[in-house]
Amino acid sequence: MKTNANRWNRSAGRLLATGLVVALAGSMVLTAEAAPDGPRHHGGGPGAGAMMMGPMLSPRMLDEVNATTEQRTQIRQIFDAARTDLKAQRDSGQALHDQMITLFSQPTVDANAAEALRQQQLARHDAASKRMMQAMLDVSRVLSADQRTKLAALVKQRQQSMAERMSRRGAAAPK
Repeated sequence: MKTNANRWNRSAGRLLATGLVVALAGSMVLTAEAAPDGPRHHGGGPGAGAMMMGPMLSPRMLDEVNATTEQRTQIRQIFDAARTDLKAQRDSGQALHDQMITLFSQPTVDANAAEALRQQQLARHDAASKRMMQAMLDVSRVLSADQRTKLAALVKQRQQSMAERMSRRGAAAPK
């Protein structure tokens, strides 16, 4: 005989399983978005993790701060080295994604194992963040103080323009 409690337990179980799948998918999307050389944005930037490096130092931006040919070459070498390092990190992180998928597809999810994987992902993101910061510090030594000041003003102007566009889109979105 099926009781309401049994039906509720089955429904709750299905709901929980669906929720876990959705959470896992969302986690993977967010992790991919935050990956050092993740998905490309806005017409081919280097990726979400490198957004500070890419648009901030596009050829057009370097033109606007009057970067020399030598500076451009040095900056390109710095970013190429960083991209190579970050790609290796991202590739090694795929195993963590696979482990997370396997973990959440089990009949019973081991919370300790999930936490251990989360900690490993945090460590990987921290290492990527450190590598990107090092690249930006290296570039800061290539550019003069005046060039960095101009660049900061250009970046701030660009952020304001993007914020205005986003607010217009938000205002125009159906409610």
